[in-house]
Amino acid sequence: GINAEYMGGKGSFLSDPFHDHVRLPLKEPEPLTLDKALVAVEWGSDRAGHDYDVKVKTFRNLCAAEEGGAMVHGIRSFGSAALNLCGVAAGHLDAYWEAGCWAWDVCAGWVILEEAGGQIVDANKGNWQPEVDGRRYLAVRKGERQNAFIEELWGHVAGDLNVGIEC
Repeated sequence: GINAEYMGGKGSFLSDPFHDHVRLPLKEPEPLTLDKALVAVEWGSDRAGHDYDVKVKTFRNLCAAEEGGAMVHGIRSFGSAALNLCGVAAGHLDAYWEAGCWAWDVCAGWVILEEAGGQIVDANKGNWQPEVDGRRYLAVRKGERQNAFIEELWGHVAGDLNVGIEC
């Protein structure tokens, strides 16, 4: 089995059949650029309405080659917020953009990611200090240009997500 663990401010580590308590990320991080990025996304179970439309348009913006598109290297979906966050922490993914999951889906992965040098901000543009129960997340791996990468990715988000915002 896989065991990603947090060591109380001393980093995050991976143990599995191939790694014996290896510090995350698993390799020296390269500078972050959208055109080389592997971005994790999830469709979620709510597939109608405003937030679904924002997700679909944002996924298209991230993949598009035409003017204004980010032309990321690829989009992935591991099917779980925790797995996506650990993938970012390990350096297998460059980012994870999500809206709609719950605090219990992200809290452990959030700690593992931050201990590995990653950062979590809001999936909506401009909020650098999201709440764990805010239900909107952009996770980015450790690496040069982390803040610039976040702002570039936010530039391809196709509107504000309403989930987690009290009306």
